[in-house]
Amino acid sequence: MTKTIAIAGKGGVGKTTFAALLVKLLSQKGLVLAVDADPSTNLNQALGLALDDSQTVGRIREQMAEDVSKGRFPPTVAKQEYLFGKIVESLAESSGFDLLAIGRPEGPGCYCASNEFLRSCLDKLVKDYKYDYIVVDCEAGLEHISRQTTRDVDVLFIMSDPTIRGITAAARMKALSAELRADMGQVGLIVNRVKGELSPEIKKVIEESDLRVIAMIPEEPDISDLEMQGKPVIDLPAQSPLKSKVQEIAESLSL
Repeated sequence: MTKTIAIAGKGGVGKTTFAALLVKLLSQKGLVLAVDADPSTNLNQALGLALDDSQTVGRIREQMAEDVSKGRFPPTVAKQEYLFGKIVESLAESSGFDLLAIGRPEGPGCYCASNEFLRSCLDKLVKDYKYDYIVVDCEAGLEHISRQTTRDVDVLFIMSDPTIRGITAAARMKALSAELRADMGQVGLIVNRVKGELSPEIKKVIEESDLRVIAMIPEEPDISDLEMQGKPVIDLPAQSPLKSKVQEIAESLSL
């Protein structure tokens, strides 16, 4: 049974770093499909994978729409099969995991039909490739989940930095998660880059929002050096506090 884990939160709280480390950890236990649902598309860098702009689902979807509108799309080819084939071609592959980048929704208009195509393609991808895990690095919100362009979620990690603004955004996302059309399993808060104790004000917001704190992650001293050297975050040393926390979180939830 495939487990789907999504990581959400406002921009800049460390979602992509956490997602990359979780993908790498879970790839030691089974086959992982990493889904970069953030339009900025940088999960590949955190994982140390090269990715061309043309490899995003957004580009593939728009190219297909353009071909259809201009009469270039072969009438004998099923759009669903074509889209699935292009998605398979776009996968960036590594040992133990594959990466699928959603990219930006290029151009105007409603994407309801295309989103339905995408969900069907993801379901087929999981069935054909037998992924044990799907890890979704969400944009600053829950757009892809609310539109059902991703599968139902077994675990939703909502990440925040230790600020009132971050925790407030996390509380709004938790409230939104209860209203989504997708089935939602466990929902928990991860507070990242914590120095010492949380302030009483932040603790109050967490308590009032009924957020379940899964973990508090200390600031990672080696991150800045890796970023300056252009190295992927999965190259953090084995004794890294961040790596240890990710493993601890995964084990606590039996991932």
